[in-house]
Amino acid sequence: MNGQMPIFTEKTRCQDCYKCVRQCPVKAIRVQEGSAAVIPERCVFCGTCVNVCPVGAKKVRDDLYRAKFLVKRRPVVIASLAPSFAAEFPGIPAANLVRAIKALGFTGVSETALGAQQVTGACAGALARDPDAVMISSACPTAVELIRKYHPQHLDRITPFLSPLLAHCRLLRRTFGEDAGVVFFGPCISKKLEADRFPHLLDVALTFTELRRWFEERGIDPAAMAEGDDGAFVPEAAAAGALYPMDGGMARGVRAAGIDGVRYMAFSGIHYSEDALRGLDEGARGLFMELLACEGGCVNGPQASRTCGTAVKWMRVLDRHPGEPVAPEPPEVDLAVPWIHEPVPTRTHTPAEIRQALRQVGKTTPEDLLNCGGCGYDACEALAAALLDGRAEPGMCVSHMRKLAMNKANALIRAMPSGVVIADENLSIIECNQLFAELMGPECALIYEAKPGMEGASLAKVAPFSRLFREALEGNGEPIRKDLRVGDRIIRLMVFPIESGRMAGGILQDITEPAVEREQIIQKTQDVIRKNVTTVQQIAYLLGENAAETELILGSIVESFQLPPVRKREGER
Repeated sequence: MNGQMPIFTEKTRCQDCYKCVRQCPVKAIRVQEGSAAVIPERCVFCGTCVNVCPVGAKKVRDDLYRAKFLVKRRPVVIASLAPSFAAEFPGIPAANLVRAIKALGFTGVSETALGAQQVTGACAGALARDPDAVMISSACPTAVELIRKYHPQHLDRITPFLSPLLAHCRLLRRTFGEDAGVVFFGPCISKKLEADRFPHLLDVALTFTELRRWFEERGIDPAAMAEGDDGAFVPEAAAAGALYPMDGGMARGVRAAGIDGVRYMAFSGIHYSEDALRGLDEGARGLFMELLACEGGCVNGPQASRTCGTAVKWMRVLDRHPGEPVAPEPPEVDLAVPWIHEPVPTRTHTPAEIRQALRQVGKTTPEDLLNCGGCGYDACEALAAALLDGRAEPGMCVSHMRKLAMNKANALIRAMPSGVVIADENLSIIECNQLFAELMGPECALIYEAKPGMEGASLAKVAPFSRLFREALEGNGEPIRKDLRVGDRIIRLMVFPIESGRMAGGILQDITEPAVEREQIIQKTQDVIRKNVTTVQQIAYLLGENAAETELILGSIVESFQLPPVRKREGER
């Protein structure tokens, strides 16, 4: 058993974007300290998070070194090649691919599809014995995990047979000896889970990505392999089992048995599979269901190439095995396996607990429940449940953090012992504090009293220095400093761009009375900043650009107090 799970998180690379949470079909992600990690006991190892992570923080366990070690240590090592190789390596003859893999040190290459044919025969025999039964295929390990963990009421309906890969491993060991090593190559990540759980059958499971890397390391080009007599599959070539990587391929093989009264259905994709299981009660009868986790089948596995669409991949598979499947033969090896319940533990939360959790993210009224999905969960109540389960953090709620940042920034601006005003590209006020309004005169103070913040008011109508804001918006990013007379006051003004061409801020100080104790002002400013800067920095870390604007305003205010003091006129003491 390998100690590391097939999918894991490289914590230092995770950027807490929550994309994996949004895309994970079973929400098997825990966000802790801003890092999103896979929860093994909830994971079905579909590989969705690996493919959607924008920074590559979700990793597939690298087992290549184990395969290399096995090839060196065992006298006989057989490669089990997934039937989707026809779609993965287009234009490369199967014989060339066999020779290339043997050049890596393998004794021989066998088609996993041979195991699929064994499973097809076993399923056909079970249906013949009980045509009224409802059977769900065990071919896809991710689909089996999905039922074991999230739909255990259907576990008894999974066919009690090994997967095609494990059936192939048993067939190979019967043919080449129990001591033979077996290494799988395919597009599936969850096959690594099978290798972990059935090490007596499968030694190592590698993805096509790892196989390509191995070829590159050894300088092997399958397309350029020389012809010879060593390009045949062992012990023989597969037939109908080669259709398994297509959606419905297994159902076609079982249907060929011609059992009366049985209906055959195929569903691919986790969401479609779960929907297919919904309402499948005890009244159902005479049904064989093929469930595959990947939409379109294994040709679209998480480690398959994405150079073409599903139709092209299907054609490549069909071109190798045209025609309809023939009636399957009974299995040659024992395929029996018990499937054990492993339901994900779920907590039932009371409405009061959900409301309490929602309050953590500022949701106190029905109107607050935006259900925007920004946190990764489809509904705010689902996030609340995840908070209660310890799988989520309050900081995941984007709307709450944005509101918190705005509230903190506004509170900080209001508490500043300087006039502060922020305007947009149209010179409309976005936010200002009371001291700014008072510095601009009684009329402006009345407007502020009627509408705190004066959002939407025209800066040009309340301040004589709006042109400086226009210069800052259109300038090179440098602050503009001026001493101006506003009414009977002398104002020291600094205007600075917050967002180039879109937003600018201004800091105003009344320097009319030199007797004002400058040190007291500085001390008051430092007190305000000391009380609030930690929170603002935390918000800036979480929200990036939005809160960075607040940090810029703070820095500008501090800088404004570092200007040289006003010179005293002659005779002043």
